[in-house]
Amino acid sequence: MEKLYDDSWAPVLKPLFSQPYMKQLSAFVQQERQQTKVFPPADLVMNAFKLTPLQNVKVVILGQDPYHNDGQAHGLSFSVPEGIMPPPSLKNIFKELQDDIDGFTEPRSGDLTAWAKQGVLLLNATLTVRAHLAGSHQKRGWEVFTDSIIYAISEQCEHVVFLLWGSYAQKKSALIDKHKHLILTAVHPSPLSVYRGFFGSRHFSKANQYLVEHGKAPIDWRLA
Repeated sequence: MEKLYDDSWAPVLKPLFSQPYMKQLSAFVQQERQQTKVFPPADLVMNAFKLTPLQNVKVVILGQDPYHNDGQAHGLSFSVPEGIMPPPSLKNIFKELQDDIDGFTEPRSGDLTAWAKQGVLLLNATLTVRAHLAGSHQKRGWEVFTDSIIYAISEQCEHVVFLLWGSYAQKKSALIDKHKHLILTAVHPSPLSVYRGFFGSRHFSKANQYLVEHGKAPIDWRLA
């Protein structure tokens, strides 16, 4: 069977998988899959940990829930697979990138895999969702799991940029060592809030500036 995550994450993930709450969560998700459609597919739930090895993490972009419509979720926050129309929040992210990053043009695809392969961990706080029912797998244990991941990155990595958009994501700053890492916060890029400070935040160029200052290669945010 193909590995669901990169080996570098094993020392972090395996102890978490053995916790009672994770066993209960696994049973819940399996039961949900038997009764209805759950996103993303089982082999993509850990996709962020497969594409971005722990030692390569430079930037963390935290989302809340996977997309809940057919074909959208593939285990990377804000990202959709090739051939799927970018949702509104992602389109707003692309608009900000056009203003912030020289040479960025809005891509046809909303697939952010290229970012993940450069060290951008695209992590949702909840890793599964029932089809067409937003938030349906919240408070089942995923948040405990992903909080542990954020804390482990803070402890084990150096000079990571955390992009925390919206009040939910910003609460996760309590898990992060502010002396070791850069935390950038703004409102969520959804159409409801994007004009209240996401546009003009310039988080992508600020992230790259920080990485370069600490001897790391910047992220090439261009997708087109």
